[in-house]
Amino acid sequence: MTNPNSPIDFFSSISDPRVERTQKHSLESILFISLCAVICGAEGWNVMEDYGNAKIDWLKKFLHLPNGIPSHDTFNRVISALDSKEMNDSFVAWTKSIAELTDGEVVAIDGKCMRGSSDEGTGTS
Repeated sequence: MTNPNSPIDFFSSISDPRVERTQKHSLESILFISLCAVICGAEGWNVMEDYGNAKIDWLKKFLHLPNGIPSHDTFNRVISALDSKEMNDSFVAWTKSIAELTDGEVVAIDGKCMRGSSDEGTGTS
């Protein structure tokens, strides 16, 4: 692994359920885009596709995307076909590595605070 805390490396051990000749997008790309989209608040397949298209220049810094961003149908079909135990085990291993990297400190990911929409006067969002 080039970066021991990269989610791409952790997810590379997940079995790809697709037939090789039908793969336009790597499994790692689908999972990385999905993860980033969900962290940013995506709550559906269409929003994952929209996120990928909006962030394609940034995503290309980490991923090889010769066929662009997967469609919402591809996100749905591929993620739904994954072995849930493998996915869970990879995700847990990655989050544990992040906990070690941050020495167990909590890293809050709150879109409201990031957008500046929290109510400073009351302390509520």
